Amino acid sequence: MASVISSAVAITSFTGLQAAGSSTSKLRHHQGFHPSPKLAVKASLKDIGIAAVVATAATAVLTSNALAVEVLLGGSDGTLAFIPDNISVAAGEKIVFKNNAGFPHNVVFDEDAIPTGVDASKISMSEEDLLNAAEETYAVTLTEKGTYRFYCTPHEGAGMVGTITVN
Repeated sequence: MASVISSAVAITSFTGLQAAGSSTSKLRHHQGFHPSPKLAVKASLKDIGIAAVVATAATAVLTSNALAVEVLLGGSDGTLAFIPDNISVAAGEKIVFKNNAGFPHNVVFDEDAIPTGVDASKISMSEEDLLNAAEETYAVTLTEKGTYRFYCTPHEGAGMVGTITVN
């Protein structure tokens, strides 16, 4: 099963809210008018600025890491395989291929086994480019629905192939 990478961001609470009592010193009493409690917001521009920066940073972190699926290149036991080798993702979901063992590896999409109209060269690594070290990654985002077959050029003959279904 694919791992899901996500980030959690803690945003400090916004302080500075103060309930105003039923002070009538500034209010004139009119016939039939009874002042009711009001809520007053007291915040300095500094507080608002900090809250805006925190909110912007949280949005950026959550957007950049939102639901990335990770596929390992090579099993920890030395198996020449994509782990997992068959995944389903939502259209637009990021897929990160990460070198694990048995490298060098690459990720090439089979031009005859991807949805019509998708250019395999735009979503594949070059067949000559290789991930040569542990933890090196290649990421792709697939937007067209359908089934995509991919392989590792140096290890395709050993069965290092996989399938992605985009829903």
